[in-house]
Amino acid sequence: MSLKGKTAVITGSNSGIGLGIARELARAGADVVLNSFTDRAEDHELASQLAAEFGVGARYIQADMSKGSECRALIEQAGACDILVNNAGIQHVAPIESFPEEKWDAIIAINMSSAYHTMAAALPKMRAAGWGRIVNIASAHGLTASRYKSAYVAAKHGVVGMTKTVALETAEEPITCNAICPGYVLTPLVEAQIPDTMEKYNMSREDVVKKVMLERQPSREFATVEQMGGTTVFLCSDAAAQITGTTISVDGGWTAL
Repeated sequence: MSLKGKTAVITGSNSGIGLGIARELARAGADVVLNSFTDRAEDHELASQLAAEFGVGARYIQADMSKGSECRALIEQAGACDILVNNAGIQHVAPIESFPEEKWDAIIAINMSSAYHTMAAALPKMRAAGWGRIVNIASAHGLTASRYKSAYVAAKHGVVGMTKTVALETAEEPITCNAICPGYVLTPLVEAQIPDTMEKYNMSREDVVKKVMLERQPSREFATVEQMGGTTVFLCSDAAAQITGTTISVDGGWTAL
């Protein structure tokens, strides 16, 4: 399919899942706006590389997703926003009684509240354009839970709930809103954790991946950033025009347990 003529804004997209999604949207012909909280030369170079590789428009806009005003400013600075992908997120692991308050506030702000702000700012642009796609990157933890991840689980459940609400509010318009719920995805950050885990448990890479990292993922295989991007492109396609207000799990069977 072609997304030529559409502009996609992807939050948290200078690496990992966000960058993988941006690449697949650009491959489909969409102009892309990359984002993160940094403002480095290499961030802007990423956009230039995407533009050159896929022959699309590409920009990088710095915005701190923990600040509502900057979330909304990102959408305004983007100009057009036909496709919005809310991907920005952080994590912290601790028992709830000792969970740092500042970490709780940051996770809720970046993982959940940022999506509220960007959707609120993007919907008028989509309505004016007569078309729109919102894809919220939730998590398997938006559908189930794990110990010690109270803030992350709460935020991702909240994202799934917001997705359903926005879908109902736009149900009679040519706008859809869905959530992708990944399990473990092989990103550079995850890849970097493997050697230390191998040393900690005195295991081979294969055993660490299958027995430690992917214990809850029945396929015993990581999802890839390309698969996240492909799923996003599908949700932006005409084939998905009647898919709205739902979740698509890309989790190797995790939530089937």
